[in-house]
Amino acid sequence: MRSRIFADDTLAGQVALITGGGTGLGRATAAELLACGASVVICGRRQEVLDAAVAALGERASAVTGDVRDADDAARIVDTVLERHGTLHTLVNNAGGQYFLPAEAIALKGWEAVSRLNVGGTLTMTRAAVDRALRPAGGGMVVNVTLSPHHGLAGMTHSSAARAAVEGATRELAADLEADGIGVVAVAAGHFRTDAIGKYPPEVQASVSMSVPLGRMGDPEEHAWLVALLASPLGRRFSGSVVTLDGARDNWFGPWPPSGLTERTGEVPTEERRAR
Repeated sequence: MRSRIFADDTLAGQVALITGGGTGLGRATAAELLACGASVVICGRRQEVLDAAVAALGERASAVTGDVRDADDAARIVDTVLERHGTLHTLVNNAGGQYFLPAEAIALKGWEAVSRLNVGGTLTMTRAAVDRALRPAGGGMVVNVTLSPHHGLAGMTHSSAARAAVEGATRELAADLEADGIGVVAVAAGHFRTDAIGKYPPEVQASVSMSVPLGRMGDPEEHAWLVALLASPLGRRFSGSVVTLDGARDNWFGPWPPSGLTERTGEVPTEERRAR
């Protein structure tokens, strides 16, 4: 498979590690980085899911099982990448998760579980990659996948809080690791057409596109393009940034267009402009 927007050799010779790479946005990212010439190792906890992904991704893709929340597992995952490829250029902290529940119904145990995965897993993997691979090699890139909209996700406030913490850590880590030649960027992903969206209630699924001014959910390939760009030489220029990719969802709260705005003609009214 070839990339639709990047040259085949954009990432030639590079090695990327993608957590949660067996499904959804992680798998799409793996496919794009491979198309750009990189070698990719995906990791996750379910061997059968990883095996299926590697079979579909093909040459230059491999997998390693492990729990990103566990420091020993994180170290083993990074060491496995080094054993196979001798180096690591880009870590994509894509693994994460949450469940749909009103904020007042989320028990403390639930808050801690989501935080441990989304914040703890990201920091644990970053530490392992930096200490064991990126710093010794003289540089690299860390891409942390977070969420948009930033004003909160109804029914998933535990995840919104956790991802906000990751974005704060991204800024601090970028400053701390700059001297080591390591860039750290966060990608705030909006709503994408992945299998994961299917686990939410039908009412939620039906209303998702209505909340996006662009009028549709994103394609996983679009997210993968952004990660590929960040893995390229241009990526370091984004260090310390949070790049939001959500079809303007971050700028609007509620269905778009609002019902009262289009009720007469069905079209969004626009301002009349004077001819120049």
